[in-house]
Amino acid sequence: MQRTEQTHDGASRDPDGAGPPQVVAVDPEHDPAVARPPRRYLIMALVGVSVLVVDQLTKTWALNRLVEGPIDLIGSLRFNLAFNTGTAFSMGSGKGLGPWISLLAIVVVFTLALAGGTARTRLGAVAAGLVAGGALGNLGDRAFRGDEGFLHGAVIDFIDVQWWPIFNVADSAIVVGGILLVIVSMITPVDEPA
Repeated sequence: MQRTEQTHDGASRDPDGAGPPQVVAVDPEHDPAVARPPRRYLIMALVGVSVLVVDQLTKTWALNRLVEGPIDLIGSLRFNLAFNTGTAFSMGSGKGLGPWISLLAIVVVFTLALAGGTARTRLGAVAAGLVAGGALGNLGDRAFRGDEGFLHGAVIDFIDVQWWPIFNVADSAIVVGGILLVIVSMITPVDEPA
C-alpha cells in the first residue's frame, strides 16, 4: 500500500518521492489551516454599534450647539435642530404614533439581528448593521429623550438641505443600508435546490 503525505498547497505525494502528486480536496470548514471569513454577527454588531455611537454623539452635539439657531454650511445645506415625533420625514407628527413606531423599530432590529448572522456576504452584514444601528439610534431617542415617559420621546433631526425633510445620521444609515440590502439581494446568487 502506498503512503501519501499532504503538502502545504493541498497536493499529496508519496513520501519517497515516487509517483506524481495527487490533489486532495480540503474541506475549509474542518481545516484549521484555512482562514475562515469573519463571522457575520460580529461585522453586523461592529457596524451597528458604530452607527449608534456616531448618531448619539452628533445628536448630543446638535442639542447643545443648535439651540441658538441654525448653522449655514454650503449652498442650501445647514444644521438646523428639529424634533420628530412622527414617522420618517416627520409624517404623522402629533398623532400619538411614537410608541407604535418604537415597537416597529424593535421588531425591525430583532429581525435584522437574526438575518444579519445568516448574511451570505460581508456587504450583506454591513447593510444589516447600518439599518439596525440607525433603527436603534432613533429608537433610543424615542425611548429616552421625552418628557411624557418611556417610548414617548422625539427623534432629534438636524441635517437640513432645505429641499428635503430634516434628517440625522441614523436616518442616513437606514437609507444607505436599505439600498445596500437591495443591491446585495440582486447580486448574490440564489442557492440551487439539491
